[in-house]
Amino acid sequence: MNRLFFLDLLSTIADRGREILDISTTGGSGGTKTIEQLCRDLLSGRGEATGTALAREVAQAWAALPPERHLDFFTTLVQAYSPDPEAVTKAAQAYTSAPDHQALARLGQVVEPPRQELIRRINMAPGGTATVVSMRAALGRLLRDHPELKVVDADFQHLLSSWFNRGFLVLRSVNWNTPASILEKLIAYEAVHEIQGWEDLRRRLAPDRRCFAFFHPAMSDEPLIFVEVALVHKLSDNVGDILSDAVDEAAARSASTAIFYSISNCQEGLRGISFGNFLIKQVVEELSREMPSLRTFATLSPIPGFMGWLKEQAEGKEPLFPSEEARLLLEATSQRGWHADADKAEALRMPLLRAAARYLAKARRGDMPRDPVARFHLGNGARLEQLNWMANTSPKGLKESAGMMVNYAYRLPEIERNHEALLTEGRIITSRSVRTLAAA
Repeated sequence: MNRLFFLDLLSTIADRGREILDISTTGGSGGTKTIEQLCRDLLSGRGEATGTALAREVAQAWAALPPERHLDFFTTLVQAYSPDPEAVTKAAQAYTSAPDHQALARLGQVVEPPRQELIRRINMAPGGTATVVSMRAALGRLLRDHPELKVVDADFQHLLSSWFNRGFLVLRSVNWNTPASILEKLIAYEAVHEIQGWEDLRRRLAPDRRCFAFFHPAMSDEPLIFVEVALVHKLSDNVGDILSDAVDEAAARSASTAIFYSISNCQEGLRGISFGNFLIKQVVEELSREMPSLRTFATLSPIPGFMGWLKEQAEGKEPLFPSEEARLLLEATSQRGWHADADKAEALRMPLLRAAARYLAKARRGDMPRDPVARFHLGNGARLEQLNWMANTSPKGLKESAGMMVNYAYRLPEIERNHEALLTEGRIITSRSVRTLAAA
């Protein structure tokens, strides 16, 4: 109710501002104003009411802008809203000559790109935060072919990182009584194990399951990230058991283990802004309070980069695994139905587990684990606990990781120590079984 009141208030202010300005979104020649013209008006304005009205006009113009015009818009943000080089040089020289607080403040003012203030003002519109997030999502789709736009993306990320810091996020439990509009978005946003419609979703919200999501007050109907949890009696080693239709009523009352089996980021425009680490830790705390019987918190996670890495090993790129063995493994796993042939699968079991252990425990991207899921969980303080053979034989699971999955264990007394070991020493904390496989 408070958010609805606030949005109504913003809309009222925007309406009053429109009356003051007599905004009709028409230019002097009678044509419709472009979004670029509206942005110029917005940045040059000063009044709160008129600024809110103009911000709403920009938001509406963005919503109506066809995708083929997005590049033009962001190119304008580069060309017309970058810092003035002459002003920056002058302010830098003034600070060098007299490095006092006043000169530093002036330098900071002229160094900041005017487009940052434009983005702040767009955020004033009713629903303006969602508009800014939508803009960055569209920008992200252009970056590969237009690297000159990275300076604009940096400004969006800088502001969104502040607006979406942990202090603003709200953790909410999602269940069958959650509004259908939000439940529909969980079906759409699930990125790990596709939700096959409403009945599948109902199963994932059954008494032996939990789902938690982060929301932002400015986007209260849009989940930012959500995690699905299975309450079980032991460490899970097969996702098929978790995704089965059977409900474990005993686990719903007295489970000893919570398995995080799916974590999905929902907003493309917030890529690179991390809330997952906060989500896992807070959910562990919430579940610990709700169910004192829980002793183990772990994931059942995919290994998305494994087969790509194995291909590189076969080609002799930065070898951590014998290239000839890697080549043979690739050939064997490329045969249709190999996993259903008991003899073939058993022959491949230990070689693939050894390769996966080396990939997870030793392959790096810079100082961090190469695998993106491993990087996330190990960076959060989890331990690389257990590799699971034939844990996910879906087409995606076979393609990415030869059907293997991995458990990352979150042990509350060890989380911060494991986190520090990785960040300060580059050490990946593993169980004895994983270390043995990696060394074999």
